[in-house]
Amino acid sequence: MHTGGEPLRIIVAGYPEVMGDCVFSKRRYAREHLDHLRRVLMHEPRGHYDMYGALIVDSEMPEADLGVLFMHNEGYSTMCGHAVIALGRFAVDYKLVKEPQSPETQVNIHCPCGLVKAFVEYSAGKTGAVRFLSVPAFAFATGVTVTVEGFGEVTVDISYGGAFYAFVDAQRFGLDVKQSKTRDLVDAATAVTKAVKSQVKLHHPVSDDLAFLYGTILTDGRDEFSPEPTANICVFAEAQVDRSPTGSGVTARVALQHHKGLIQLNQTRTFQSGATGSQFTGKAVEETRCGDFRAVVVEVAGRAFYTGVSRFVQEPEDQVAHGFLLK
Repeated sequence: MHTGGEPLRIIVAGYPEVMGDCVFSKRRYAREHLDHLRRVLMHEPRGHYDMYGALIVDSEMPEADLGVLFMHNEGYSTMCGHAVIALGRFAVDYKLVKEPQSPETQVNIHCPCGLVKAFVEYSAGKTGAVRFLSVPAFAFATGVTVTVEGFGEVTVDISYGGAFYAFVDAQRFGLDVKQSKTRDLVDAATAVTKAVKSQVKLHHPVSDDLAFLYGTILTDGRDEFSPEPTANICVFAEAQVDRSPTGSGVTARVALQHHKGLIQLNQTRTFQSGATGSQFTGKAVEETRCGDFRAVVVEVAGRAFYTGVSRFVQEPEDQVAHGFLLK
């Protein structure tokens, strides 16, 4: 499937059992014992540098319809909004939810960051657009100055939307998220990620497993509420470029805008991918807390589409059967 142009390879069969008594422990098990299969399915020659995947697993939560592990070119993320949008539709179409309801069917997806509730348009047996309610999202720090190689001192905001992101206006680097070359945007964002990782210590009230910087999102700087779309581009994992507006990134950006008083509850904002022009909407729908952080629940909405069905094999004589990447 794809959501806003960002691919999602949903693994439905053939994977060994992923051991663990909770989704987090399954994530650790996959990383420690099954990572060769991630490389087989995400990397070339079966995938590519920017491939993304989802492995459906059992959840220990009684209310969950499914659990999921997310994977990419570097490892395993804790949240993925574009994948949740696709998985919501997939779960209804593939009957992971017993009795679909019109006009919307709720699908509870247990992600490593927590339970995410998706709502899938359903009418006359067909699925459509999907919206989801995030885990508590919050601004971790604003106005943080880091020293970025090649760019000097750069001020960033850090926000959490199921994963932590650094946010910077692309104009700080003389770039435009819609017009600049992708290579230049990737280089700037990657440099920021490297600087924040080395100079800022993150923590999350729920689990240390969540306390890592997933990537950097360069924006068009239009954070004040407006009916017009605001664009951004997300560079995550090992310099992987999101083709969509980034669901967890939209979540984190809405939380950041709400924290700054730039957006109010239930004000819907449109977020556009600088890479493809695809759009999600996002709004803060509820104030809450996450430990000591003032947080919000964010609703993100978008559409996912099917692209095909594949069956992958490995032959013992194949010297590159285990996958490789070209940077």
